[in-house]
Amino acid sequence: MKTSNWQLDVRGALALMSLLLAASCATQQPQPAPAPVVESPPVAAPAPPPRTSAQPSKTVRTSYQGEQAAGRPTASGEPYDPDELTAASKIFPIGSTVLVTNPANGKSVKVRINDRGPHVRGRSLDLSTRAAEELGITEKGVARLKVKRIDSKPAKHESTKSTSDSASASTP
Repeated sequence: MKTSNWQLDVRGALALMSLLLAASCATQQPQPAPAPVVESPPVAAPAPPPRTSAQPSKTVRTSYQGEQAAGRPTASGEPYDPDELTAASKIFPIGSTVLVTNPANGKSVKVRINDRGPHVRGRSLDLSTRAAEELGITEKGVARLKVKRIDSKPAKHESTKSTSDSASASTP
């Protein structure tokens, strides 16, 4: 018997369909179980920087008191001594200690605030003669110096003020 082309096509199609049917009914290999999700511990936020009680330094216009004021009473009640490391300030409480630095030469000195002043517009600090000599400003008389509060122990009669209370601390 002779087989026609269409019969061959039908047999091929039937064979292909049976293969596909067998493949679809065959048992599938089990898929591997997904790996368990391991949650990492929560990441802590970085610690905030430590708080410091010291104020940042400010650049202020500074002058000094000469010898002519020696012996006069200061706002703290003590007489002005040009040989002591003291200063008069508009912005720091009496009794506080500040570090004064001359950026022009890098010299620094600690002074105790014992008076109010200077009483000249645009200036915020009036150093004793000795402090001015150690900072190297006696020839100029007035200089822009950096001032940083180190300690605030106001005198008993002086109210505590922060340096931010005074807008006069910044100079033009």
